[in-house]
Amino acid sequence: MAEEHIEALDMLASGDWEGAHQLIQQCNDELACLIHGYLHREEGDSSNASYWYSRVGQDVPDNSLEEEFDRLYSLAL
Repeated sequence: MAEEHIEALDMLASGDWEGAHQLIQQCNDELACLIHGYLHREEGDSSNASYWYSRVGQDVPDNSLEEEFDRLYSLAL
């Protein structure tokens, strides 16, 4: 499943939010939920982002989007 995580994050980095969202919503593991939450955070949908982070017992982080992207990417490696 790690390849889906990296692929979704790479798609996002290249500007394909929709493609990243479609790919990651097919996965239900913890990292996929965090990435899904991040996608909605980037989109500006804070309630949806909060839902996805809470699915794995986390609050939406108060770091920057860039910092969170880097954190998620390092978790995917």
